Parts: sequence; structure tokens; C-alpha cells
Amino acid sequence: MSVRILICEDNPLIALDLQAIVENNGHEVVGVCDSAAAASRMLATQVDVARVEFALLDIDLTDGKSFGIAQALGERGVPFAFVSAARPSDLPESLRSARFVAKPYREDAILAALPRH
Repeated sequence: MSVRILICEDNPLIALDLQAIVENNGHEVVGVCDSAAAASRMLATQVDVARVEFALLDIDLTDGKSFGIAQALGERGVPFAFVSAARPSDLPESLRSARFVAKPYREDAILAALPRH
């Protein structure tokens, strides 16, 4: 079953790679954002047809950390995974139970992080 995915990644090449991985496995990317501000705007204005069902979040975005986006997704019940070169111990305590895929990542690690429907 297809999952609608938001990608927050400040490196355009990595964002394209993540998009290719999830789309080649039957999922839909509903947005690619390089900043927390852009992701916040998208989440605030999304319509049901483009509703985010999962997110892949780099920790370090162009305007800071993605922790606020992660918290907003969590409050909405939207699962997510961090995809980052940072360490899981760099996460705030409240986010340490989140899925975490270390960069450099392998395709199977990204796919394993996605929810099973």
C-alpha cells in the first residue's frame, strides 16, 4: 500500500535520492522541503488529498533543526524517521524513541523505516 511521504532534507541530491527510493517502491512524495519553515507552511496548508502519512527528516535543515517539525508530526499522530549524519544521542530526550536511519544510508534501511500498512 502506498504511503504519502514528506521529505525534509537540505541537500538536494540526498532529497532526490530519498524521493527516488520511496517512489520506486510505490510510495508518493507529497512534498520536499529544505527548511523547517517550509515544512511548517506545508503542514499548515495541506489539504486532505495531500495529507502527510509519514516523514523522513534530516536533523539539520537550512534554517536549523527539524525537532519542531518532528514534534508537530507527533502531535498529529504522523509517524516519522530521522535520516541524519548526527547521532541518535543528539536528539532531545522527547524524540529519542523516534526511528533513526544513519547517513550514509542504504536503500533497505530507508524502506525498513517506512510504516507497514
